[in-house]
Amino acid sequence: MTTPAQPLALAIAQNRFGLGARAGDAISAEPKQWLNDQLDRFQPAPATSTDLRKTPDIIAEYSEDRAELRDLSEADRMEARKKMRQAGRKLYQDEVNQRALSATTTDTPFVERLVHFWSNHFAVSVEKPQVTVLAGAFEREAIRPHVLGRFEDMALAVEQHPAMLFFLDQVRATGPNSMRAQRAQENNAARRPGFNENLAREIMELHTVGVRTGYTQQDVTEFAKAMTGWTVDGIGGSAQADEPGAFLFRPGMHEPGSRVVMGKSYAQKGERQAEAIIHDLTASEATATHIATKLARHFAADDPPAELVGTLKQAFVRSRGDLPTVYRALIDAPQAWQADARKFKSPWEWTVSALRALGPHELDGLNVVQLTNQLGQPVWRPGSPAGYDDVAASWAAPDALVRRVETAQRLARMADSSTDARALAGEVLGSALSDASRTQIERAESPQTALALLLVAPEFQRR
Repeated sequence: MTTPAQPLALAIAQNRFGLGARAGDAISAEPKQWLNDQLDRFQPAPATSTDLRKTPDIIAEYSEDRAELRDLSEADRMEARKKMRQAGRKLYQDEVNQRALSATTTDTPFVERLVHFWSNHFAVSVEKPQVTVLAGAFEREAIRPHVLGRFEDMALAVEQHPAMLFFLDQVRATGPNSMRAQRAQENNAARRPGFNENLAREIMELHTVGVRTGYTQQDVTEFAKAMTGWTVDGIGGSAQADEPGAFLFRPGMHEPGSRVVMGKSYAQKGERQAEAIIHDLTASEATATHIATKLARHFAADDPPAELVGTLKQAFVRSRGDLPTVYRALIDAPQAWQADARKFKSPWEWTVSALRALGPHELDGLNVVQLTNQLGQPVWRPGSPAGYDDVAASWAAPDALVRRVETAQRLARMADSSTDARALAGEVLGSALSDASRTQIERAESPQTALALLLVAPEFQRR
């Protein structure tokens, strides 16, 4: 297998690796070099995010608002809760708009795609009120700074971020033999605190080694005990907070003693115990296979080529989880450059590519939250901790395609009326544009219809 000829390789680089071409984009370098260069140019903090708040500020305000509820009458409390929900939705909407704006304007779209990939791999859901206000900060603080670092560092940042700790019910996890549990037993045996296994289970099942890789229920339980005491400063029974909203380990909530996970004993004290387990999980060959398979599926095909999975796995193992090394192996792999566009765009991917094609000014007045809800992929709200599916069967149902056509018509009506769809099709699809689609666009009865036909052309809906 060889890399396609330059024009087609350019289209693949922009659409399969990137987020879709923009009108007027000029790639001076060879396509693979253009992708590799992005690994050196990516800025973790996009310019569009400077006005967004950090997690400690968000949690401090959230906690103050909740504390004030206690002193209110029932009627005032209901009204205050309503305002809190509205404020939370406004913050979520601002974060989604920033994410969309960053995706449509970035000049490092390959790395931006990788941010979205990892955010979905380590999925949280805004179904929980605490996560509604933190999901955007979670991606900015735990994913973006580590997208070009080591997998272990990203995993640890993710698992200790308040959004994940709230989402998977970790913040009050208390060991059954901890000092806090013993005090609770003395005061009221019926209210003795406990722990759950949500975070430990998802780390093993979804974030690292993956299902059916040899761990048992007992391993999950032991890992969960090792993480007791992981919480967020300012909540979980503390009257004083040194750094409200930051990750905090509370020794008094931690289950004492050694733990045995997947046949290895961990005698570390305190928070180091769980960190040592995560270190071994992220470095395992099972994790390398899991990550390689997901990356290959995301960039190459729903049923990823075994040879590509093997290549990425070896890059992960050889580099000890250095993500840029894995990305470079992906760029060099011929299986990722197959000429037939085999990946069907998810609603988010299609939305971003449409906005990049039409121009970022189309975000003005556009409710991205509403749009992604209608298309069936609300941002940061998957139905489970597994995140959104990455296969065509989840997104190509007839009703979903009808909604996509309706959205294309709406975006076309919002676009600049002077936009020439025929010229734009050539710019954003290049040699991937088929004769059939070109003919349909040329014969459209109006400029808006021509733009809509471009956005729903088979070549535009695949990457």
